[in-house]
Amino acid sequence: MVQPDLRCTRNYIARVVFVEPVMLTGDLVLLQPLLAQDHDALQEAAADGQLWNLSYTHVPRPEQMRFAIQDCLARQAAGTLVPFTVRLRSTGRTIGMTTFSDIDPDNRRLEIGGTWNARSAQRTGTNTESKLLLLAHAFDQLDCIAVELRTHWLNHQSCRAIERLGAKQDGVLRSHKIMPDGTLRDTVVYSILQHEWPAVRNELRRRLADQAAQNHLPLTVR
Repeated sequence: MVQPDLRCTRNYIARVVFVEPVMLTGDLVLLQPLLAQDHDALQEAAADGQLWNLSYTHVPRPEQMRFAIQDCLARQAAGTLVPFTVRLRSTGRTIGMTTFSDIDPDNRRLEIGGTWNARSAQRTGTNTESKLLLLAHAFDQLDCIAVELRTHWLNHQSCRAIERLGAKQDGVLRSHKIMPDGTLRDTVVYSILQHEWPAVRNELRRRLADQAAQNHLPLTVR
C-alpha cells in the first residue's frame, strides 16, 4: 500500500490556514474581511479626498470600485491575496482598505500593501494601528520569516514612514508598473525580518501612542 506523502499534506494544510481571512481588532480600527457589499462605503471613503487623483497611489475611481472589489475577492479565492476593509472601531465608518498580498506560504513570506485611507482619517493613528495589527498577525500568528512593504519611488512620505519603522530597503524595481495615468512606476521594496519584529513593534506602539494623544483618542497600552 502506498503511503501518502505527509509533507505534501502538511504543506497543503499550512497553505489553507495561511491565507484564511480573519478579523483583526485594535483600539482605533477594525480590519474585517472584504465583502462585496462594502462597495458603497468604500466608494464614499475614497471620495474623502478624491484619493484616485493622487499620482503615486492606485485607488479605484468610483466607477471602478466594484470591479476592484471583485478582483480582490477572486485573488483571495486563488489564495494570493487577503483583503481587508478598514473601519473605525468607535463608529463603524469605513475609512479604507489594506491587504496581505504576494502570499508565499512555502517560504512564509507576504507583503502588506494595497493600503489607502480616507483623507479625514490620515495622521490620526488609524494607519499605524492597521500596520501594527497586520504585522503582529503575520509574525506572531503566521510565523512569517519576512514581510515586505512596497511603495512608489515618488511617494517620499511613505518611504520615510516605512524607514522610520525600521524596515530595510531591499532595492528598487524600475519601471515596475504602469499607473492609471500611463506613467511608469519605480517601486521601492522594503522588508522586515522576523528577528527585527520586536523593535519594529515597539516603534509602532510608540508612534501610535503619540498619534492617539495628539488626536485625543482612547488607547489601551498593549
